[in-house]
Amino acid sequence: MFKDRKGLTILYWLIFGIFLFLFVYLMIKLFPFYGAVFSFLWHLLAPFIIACFIAYLLYPVINRIHSLGIPRGLAILLIYLLFFGGVGYLVYRIFPVMLIQIRDLNEQLPQFISMYEKLIYQMYEYTSFLPETVHDKIDELIIRLEGFVNGLLSNIIESTTKIFDMIVVITVIPVLVFYFLKDDTKIKSYIKRYIPEKYKPRTGKMVRAVDETIGNYIRGQLIVCLFVSITSFILFQLLGLQYALLLALIMGITNIIPYFGPIIGAIPAVAIALTMSGKMVIFVILSVFVMQLIESNLLAPYIVGKSINMHPIAIIFALLLGGQLFGVLGMILAVPVFTTSKVIIKHLLHSEH
Repeated sequence: MFKDRKGLTILYWLIFGIFLFLFVYLMIKLFPFYGAVFSFLWHLLAPFIIACFIAYLLYPVINRIHSLGIPRGLAILLIYLLFFGGVGYLVYRIFPVMLIQIRDLNEQLPQFISMYEKLIYQMYEYTSFLPETVHDKIDELIIRLEGFVNGLLSNIIESTTKIFDMIVVITVIPVLVFYFLKDDTKIKSYIKRYIPEKYKPRTGKMVRAVDETIGNYIRGQLIVCLFVSITSFILFQLLGLQYALLLALIMGITNIIPYFGPIIGAIPAVAIALTMSGKMVIFVILSVFVMQLIESNLLAPYIVGKSINMHPIAIIFALLLGGQLFGVLGMILAVPVFTTSKVIIKHLLHSEH
């Protein structure tokens, strides 16, 4: 029926879409049964996954230094000390301040909620002409929002106060990163043993394509997020906004999510500004808007470029799907996972011809 290659490709993608939908549907329905298993595996494999990710980010830098004539072992040690030394120093400087701000925000939360309730009451008066069902929906939304904020802050505080329980994991990760970087050739050779000889060229080509696409995207996105965090902190400090460090970190982390990230990150900043003054709200919105304008039009195209090569509709679909399945974490991982799947399927389809 489909004689041309284009029609065959459409059929392949249609079948893939149907199977993907069925797989996602089954994953959602069966989550209560396998959720405990995934939780166990995550706690067991988390140090290895994090260490692999860090080693993956540092690998190109080490190769570049090694190409300049510096011994590989020395290059690894230099970057290793700089990276973990810098991260350790930032944690040492930032963590206590962030913990104080989180606790202070948790203590001030009842006052903020009371203030917002007054604003909502005023809104009721202005919208008294609307049907009662609309007001009921607003009440329901406020109750859910209050519960979400309370739960979120409680989880953050519990996680930060249990940091000493994670000492083993934190100390294991640097060791794993060092060995992943040092023995990368041995690890690659070990993996290649289990790949049939006739598939090795095709697999190598596919891995290089995934690395080129995802590697550039992740490294560029992290640099952009760092820029957003630092710029947000400076602007919030200049404006005199409360909890500037905490809000700046939220802005940077959520900026990993395309399209929705800047909006999600700006909501807490605007909410805090609303408790101070109307003028502060305007200044915060303007500063966030200008910063995102610079990031999206100048910085992101230059650093991240078009590495993912995905249509905006496909990106938004991936974000919504990831958010529906795994919340914010799913939205962060949606684009890399979707892009990787796209590259792998593309290479598998081409290999059949």
